[in-house]
Amino acid sequence: MNKYNIILGSGSPRRYELLKLLFNNFEVKVSNTVEKYSSKKPENIVVELSELKSNSIKISNDKLLITADTIVVLNEKIIGKPNNFEDAFHMLKSLSGKKHEVFTGVTIRTLNKKRCFYEKTEVFFNNLTDSIIKFYLSTYEPFDKAGSYGIQDFGAVFINKIIGDYYNVMGLPISRLFFELQSF
Repeated sequence: MNKYNIILGSGSPRRYELLKLLFNNFEVKVSNTVEKYSSKKPENIVVELSELKSNSIKISNDKLLITADTIVVLNEKIIGKPNNFEDAFHMLKSLSGKKHEVFTGVTIRTLNKKRCFYEKTEVFFNNLTDSIIKFYLSTYEPFDKAGSYGIQDFGAVFINKIIGDYYNVMGLPISRLFFELQSF
């Protein structure tokens, strides 16, 4: 790992902050790929999308690139990022009082080697009132987040419990990434 200069292939401020836990210095390059996939299973979709992002970013032989993609799944249906306030409201209303899964796919790549993996976390929501949802959406504006919430902000009060990696819900399973990088 030390022989490579690290690149985060993501414009996500959350992924940036999480990768800072592992590395003091790294470069950021954003993939401008259209996120289309052919896979059917959530774990395959996130790996396919992280790999697509990785393949769209050029690197040199001294670089190690890390890309990721996160989706929220409720009752086997993918919930993406909301289009607007109303869409976000309906997403949070549908998650209210239920369990959903968060999947993050990660691709680690150098010029000569590539490794892909995914992490899954189960998230159990409390019952949410309309007023709490409206307050959250108007105050925190989570329109850039899959599922319309952030576990690291006021959205934390929505959550009764999680099973799995907290940081996976933020968008980068940092513990798994660390150990995958160690063995890479």
